[in-house]
Amino acid sequence: MEQILPVMLLKGLILLPNGEVKIELNNDLSKEITRLAVKDFNRCVLVITPHNQVEEAPEVSDLPLVGVTCKIKSRIELPNGNVRITLKGIKRVKVLDYLNNQENEDILEANVTDIMLPKFDEVEEKAVIKKLIEVVEEYISSSKHVSNSILNSIKVIENLDLLTDTICSFIAFPFVKRLEYVEEINAMYRARNLLKDIKVEIEVLKLDEKIEKELENSLEQSQKEFILREKVKILEQELGDDKDGIHTYYDELEALNLSKQVHDKVLHEIRKLEYTNELSPENAMIRNYLDWILHLPWHKETFQNNHLEDIQKKLDLNHYGLEEIKTRILEYVALKNNNEEIRSPIICLIGPPGVGKTSMARDIAYALNRKFYKISVGGLNDSSELIGHRRTYMGSSPGKIIQGLRKCGSKNPVFLIDEIDKLTVNSKDDPASVLLDILDKEQNTEFVDNYIEEAFDLSHVFFILTANNVDTIPIALRDRLEIIYLSSYTNYEKLDIAKKYLIPRILEENKINNKIISISDEMLLYLISAYTEEAGVRDLYRCLEKLIRKLVLLGKIGERTKISKVRLKEYLGIPKYDTLEKVEHACVGKVNALGVSNGGGAIIPVEACIYEGKGEFVITGMLGKVMEESTSVALSFIKSQQKSFGLKDFYFNIKDIHIHFLEAAIKKDGPSAGVAITTSILSLILNRQVDSNIAFTGEISLNGDILKVGGIKEKIIGAYNHGITCVYVPDANLLDLEEVPSEIKEKLDIHLVKNYGEIYESLFKEQN
Repeated sequence: MEQILPVMLLKGLILLPNGEVKIELNNDLSKEITRLAVKDFNRCVLVITPHNQVEEAPEVSDLPLVGVTCKIKSRIELPNGNVRITLKGIKRVKVLDYLNNQENEDILEANVTDIMLPKFDEVEEKAVIKKLIEVVEEYISSSKHVSNSILNSIKVIENLDLLTDTICSFIAFPFVKRLEYVEEINAMYRARNLLKDIKVEIEVLKLDEKIEKELENSLEQSQKEFILREKVKILEQELGDDKDGIHTYYDELEALNLSKQVHDKVLHEIRKLEYTNELSPENAMIRNYLDWILHLPWHKETFQNNHLEDIQKKLDLNHYGLEEIKTRILEYVALKNNNEEIRSPIICLIGPPGVGKTSMARDIAYALNRKFYKISVGGLNDSSELIGHRRTYMGSSPGKIIQGLRKCGSKNPVFLIDEIDKLTVNSKDDPASVLLDILDKEQNTEFVDNYIEEAFDLSHVFFILTANNVDTIPIALRDRLEIIYLSSYTNYEKLDIAKKYLIPRILEENKINNKIISISDEMLLYLISAYTEEAGVRDLYRCLEKLIRKLVLLGKIGERTKISKVRLKEYLGIPKYDTLEKVEHACVGKVNALGVSNGGGAIIPVEACIYEGKGEFVITGMLGKVMEESTSVALSFIKSQQKSFGLKDFYFNIKDIHIHFLEAAIKKDGPSAGVAITTSILSLILNRQVDSNIAFTGEISLNGDILKVGGIKEKIIGAYNHGITCVYVPDANLLDLEEVPSEIKEKLDIHLVKNYGEIYESLFKEQN
């Protein structure tokens, strides 16, 4: 009978049918699995023990196909937040396939079915049971650590399947051997293997007793290490076998050809393992360390693709534009073709969300034929996550750098360190400082992980970092990076991306005929402007997905549907944004300032009002310190030029002025709104309306000079996407305009100004 059960992975613990174990859970996922089992699966779970105990997140393909169904006898939530459960093993089952839970993709479920157990000859079964009990009785009499009461409990068992599982639960077999007994479904095979393995254990016990008697009084306390070594040697000689793979460690060490320092370190650990008790916690720690250090790619590299045309083709396959980063990769490959020793650049991609930073890093790895590994450091406040924990701590492990190298299996992968501008720094730790050693070309040849304790060469790793805002990256870290800015997309660029990449990708992923949808460029542009307001194309992708889902749901999968504004409203709802809103609501005292947010270029409306008062100046709109100072500078400049501006009849000492920046929920800072603030105040006092199709950027001085500001490219693109037709930009930013796409500059009236007098002459002088 088939059934679906949630899967619980037990590491370092074996649970057999009819066995019982108590476990205290501190992992949120494990707690959720038990809660789900109690709620929806009649308190039943499938217990699986992975073959590889070192792997933190084993692949589904590596999981065994035989597990034990268990009943949760009790589930108690403890005061410290942990959950204590009692599991009772029921029976072995066969796993047909593994799948993800529909509500929580992190929870693994399994489709299992009962195992048809073979029927044995009654006489043969009774004979095997009798022989097993005799051998167990001999084992108990030879062992000092097993109670005689166990013998009474197994003598009454007449079922061979139950008897073998009961015996396996108390015999001190190695972990791997016990796992073999869990996966062996034939009770007769288990019984025969038990007879052989218990006989070996009996001989070991006898030999151990013999060794103890021979050496008991012959050596002093100071020779304890020698005793342990001699016992191991005698055991290996008598059994004619390697002690739990010690010789394998020696073979792996010799095959690696490590430096003398690392070789001697590993050799010392292997020798220490030889005389360490298998049941000692130190034994597991040493084995875990050896598994890590012996399986690192000390000399393994993937062969890099050096064909420039092929790399260009692969980079263009999934990404529109982004020419600067593509060119930089081609430059690197061209140089490496001339000089194999050249090191990879350390590139940092800066840009708003959705413009393709992360996916571009993945495609760079694909184009170069290198392995890819992503490390997310957003919110990271513990440097040990990067460089590992000391081996003295229980449960310690290497950091993400070493984990990534082992996962990739090569020393020249592409490492993506995502969201470095969101690193958390506190009084106890500073992960950004740790990244300095990892990314410094002069130092990372000797990178030392706290757990591995030996130097590993990171100079072959291609590091790519991403961030939304360059200003929040620590200066010392920023100095080590080659920064490439990825700007916002214009609406026409989004149109091309939607036609060439997004719509074909959605149709291909969902196996839909590409004739399902007919949407004109005009409708796509309307969708982009009316339903999205972003620098990248993530929202656009979601809108197109929703549109196609609606077509499929309404049964239009077999016909070609032409999309109109009416259908867009029907499928996507009412438009979220109106690009003509600012034109319709132009008024005295209201002007547009240009800014840059994490989402790219933005229009920040500034409005002012005047009322009777005492000459006070009020500023609102969630402003930072720098912007507050800009408003004060703007007002002081206007007062100093009162006669020049024709304000001799205006008395500031009996009027209050209120400056407000709309979209008050968003924090704003920086000096670049100075020109817009000045224009807003003058518009109000002179009672002259400023066209809402005009926007301003630039810092203003007390003398009216307009100073250089940053983010010009993003601001110009943002102004264009929001329907602005005229922009005032500082003359000092002339060179920055070269980065703006030519098709945008052709459609915008861009005024370069050095002093505010030029703006006054253009906007207000003629009207006076």
